[in-house]
Amino acid sequence: MEYLGQTQTATYLTGPRQMTQYTQLPTIGTMQNTYKTFDTYPAPSPLRRSLTTLPWRPSTYYQSAKVSPASAVTRSMPDPMSQRTQLTELDALKVPPVFAAARNALYTRFTPNDWMASNQGNYLASDRVRSGAERLRMDTVRLCRETDDKTKRTQGDVGKRLGERIGDINFWKTELNHETDSMITETNQLLEAKRILEKCLAETENPLHIAQECLYHREKRQSIDLVHDNPEKELIKEVDIIKRCQEKMRNTIDRANVQLGLNRAAQHELEKDSSDKFVAENLDTNCHGLRNASRGIAYHDGVHRIDNTMSVPETWAKYSNNNIQRSQSERAASKNMRNEIESVINSCNNEMWQEWNSVNVALNQRSQETTDARNRIQTHLSKVLQEIFDMEKNIELLKKAIQDKEQPMQVAQTRLDTRLRRPNVELCRDPVQHRLVEEVGEITDTVDNLQHKLREAENALQALLRTKAALEQDLSIKNNSLFIDREKCLAMRKTFPMAPRIVSV
Repeated sequence: MEYLGQTQTATYLTGPRQMTQYTQLPTIGTMQNTYKTFDTYPAPSPLRRSLTTLPWRPSTYYQSAKVSPASAVTRSMPDPMSQRTQLTELDALKVPPVFAAARNALYTRFTPNDWMASNQGNYLASDRVRSGAERLRMDTVRLCRETDDKTKRTQGDVGKRLGERIGDINFWKTELNHETDSMITETNQLLEAKRILEKCLAETENPLHIAQECLYHREKRQSIDLVHDNPEKELIKEVDIIKRCQEKMRNTIDRANVQLGLNRAAQHELEKDSSDKFVAENLDTNCHGLRNASRGIAYHDGVHRIDNTMSVPETWAKYSNNNIQRSQSERAASKNMRNEIESVINSCNNEMWQEWNSVNVALNQRSQETTDARNRIQTHLSKVLQEIFDMEKNIELLKKAIQDKEQPMQVAQTRLDTRLRRPNVELCRDPVQHRLVEEVGEITDTVDNLQHKLREAENALQALLRTKAALEQDLSIKNNSLFIDREKCLAMRKTFPMAPRIVSV
């Protein structure tokens, strides 16, 4: 508004209006691009003036505003905003001049509420930034203290773990050294046991030679006495036992050599592991002694990214434990081998001694049996002759019984043949017919049974005759067998050629 008597500076145009709505206050550069003058619009001659033509009113900073009441002037200021903070549409009518100070209100870009809201936003932003900076300072101080404490705790924990690690290494190294000493002692004992076994193996040749000589002499027996009797079985068994004992001793010696190799291999692993433990203990001891003021500390960039580890604590302990268990297992096997060597020596000596006695007893028994058999042959021969006589009488009885069945068979068959001539319906299969057929079958079965018994009796007679011949032949060869068993075999087996002994190793 302009008052009367003042220079007229306001011009109210009647050009067309554009409805432009802003969701927020645009920047000055953006607003400059959106301003359009109404100089080109047709208007009456007295109103043909533009603000852009006035040098003291640039259109860049002063323009009539039109804001929609439905949206806020700016979204950057806090809500809510009252209806008073928004500009209403200016009327196109000419406003009479009032005073110079109020004229700028018609062309201002912001309202007092906008100004207050902007100040309030600055205050809030200042408080927010200062509080954030204060929190950051406090967090920084706390973080420094926490990192210092954490670093000290971590270094102390590492030192503690290094001490525990050194204790673990020392424990396993002690166990390994103890096991190594035990393994050396066991290996020496096994070597001595093997030497004794080799000596026993050489002493088994004499009993083997005597047993083979006895078998050679018994091959000179004649005819039926050249049998695989108990003395021969025992002699063959004795040879087998001696050879088996020799083979067992050789196998035991071979396995003792293998066990010695395993003992040495286990001892080597123990010594190697113990040596590694010694080096590791020295290195960890040096690491445990390092402090922040120690000499020789330096940066080693990237060393924490190098991972050349080959085990974890579980596998590390398991490796040493496996070595110790392997050594213990080999020591147990070596001890078992020594016990086995002792058992082989004792068992082989006992077996050979027992079999030596068994052969002697078998030869004595065989000689006695041969003597008894020679005496019993005469008795059995007389019994066989009597049985031959009785069997011949039995055969004659069977032949007579078979002959007696011929006439009843003829009668039954004649009756059947006669009844075949009955006429017509009289050819009845009556009970008589059934019984006659059964009679013929019974007589036939009876004759078959008697003939079977006759053949058995004749076979038995032939067996008796063969037995008689065998008994007579045995009488001629018993003296030869008795001479071989008594005079040759038993004569050389009076003493055992090697001394049985119990060897403790």
